[in-house]
Amino acid sequence: MKLAIAFTVCSMVCFADLVADVRADIANKDFAAGERRIAEFNRHGGWTPESILAYSWLGRGAQAAKIWDKAEAYSAETRRLCLDALKSRKLDAEPMLPLALGASIEVHGHTLAGRGQRSEAVAFLREEVKRWHATSIRTRTQKNLNLLSLEGSPALPLLAPEHLGEKPPSLAQLKGKPVLLFFWAHWCPDCKSMIPVISRLQKELGAKGLTVIGPTQRYGYVAGGQDASPADEFKYIEEVRKQYYSPLGGMPVSVSEENFKVWGCSSSPTLVLVDRQGIVRMYRPGKMTYEELAPQVENLVSGS
Repeated sequence: MKLAIAFTVCSMVCFADLVADVRADIANKDFAAGERRIAEFNRHGGWTPESILAYSWLGRGAQAAKIWDKAEAYSAETRRLCLDALKSRKLDAEPMLPLALGASIEVHGHTLAGRGQRSEAVAFLREEVKRWHATSIRTRTQKNLNLLSLEGSPALPLLAPEHLGEKPPSLAQLKGKPVLLFFWAHWCPDCKSMIPVISRLQKELGAKGLTVIGPTQRYGYVAGGQDASPADEFKYIEEVRKQYYSPLGGMPVSVSEENFKVWGCSSSPTLVLVDRQGIVRMYRPGKMTYEELAPQVENLVSGS
């Protein structure tokens, strides 16, 4: 038993080292070195979800560097490896294979767009959302679809089956008002860092109609990663809201996992601006500074 535990710990450490080393190779634009590291890792046991995930980073690195041929080759091979592995297991049987497959889809979509094939990229991502709709990678794939297609399009539905504070109005009810959607998570430090930014914008532009809605969702746990029932987690989210988010002036909070899937909120926070006609004008996964966000909100409020 001790030997088995020691082997498992060693495998986890070796995998962590592999990913770190491959990412360092990517930073140095040395993709060949990354390939060699992965090949050495596979030498005794062949491809595993761990090494497939490490390989997927090569595609992400090539895409970030806009080396489109390499990005496409790496994403295609990652996808082939994932689909081959799925012949003997379900996608969400462990966490690494979904991350690898999600990365391959992301890289292929953005590589198509980077090559000027945006419509093909959107069509591809729409099909992938349908294909993996019942799996953990739906949200990530939807995010990448939204990044390429949502701005300039009508806002997606926003559900409020449960809520904290006042019941959130629907986006249809908010027609005629500029809206900032602030998707946040109870565990998320970057979300908390947005509180003074959004509070300042409310004070500056609330009188001109700016409305802030703060959708969130359950994650199955509370403080410290402790597992929690839906009812207990709901109470915990309310505690977090009262403790940290009170500067946002009673911002209505819908609680719905489906909202996060539809809006592709695999990154927290996710910020969305919807104009007075109900058209999405900004879709941004990740935190923003006041200097980054304020001009876009001001344009939204002024209608320019």
